[in-house]
Amino acid sequence: MIMKVISIILLLVSAFLSLKHGWDAFQPANVEQAKMMADLGISKAALPFFGVFSIVVGLLLLFPQTFFISNVLNAMTIVLIMALSLRAGNVSMALIEIPFLALPLVLIGLTYPFKF
Repeated sequence: MIMKVISIILLLVSAFLSLKHGWDAFQPANVEQAKMMADLGISKAALPFFGVFSIVVGLLLLFPQTFFISNVLNAMTIVLIMALSLRAGNVSMALIEIPFLALPLVLIGLTYPFKF
């Protein structure tokens, strides 16, 4: 029972973070965000595509049929961000992403919580 509650909480947190990051991609970026994206090599024109992708992944997390693939896509996106950070020489950003990489991997291990 406790594992199911933990799984539900992690699922909601992961979906919320995906939806929030997707929505933030459409908002006007502040100077700090714009500099970070430029350092990673992500153009301003590509941000809406990342936003839509993140929103779709966040919504797919909520369905049992797409739970696994959405977690895999989420993990791959985080690994991409880590790789771009390392290529840009920003090791601290790559290290900050480690807990966010662990989240979809733990969710895959816990499986979909609302399955009956």
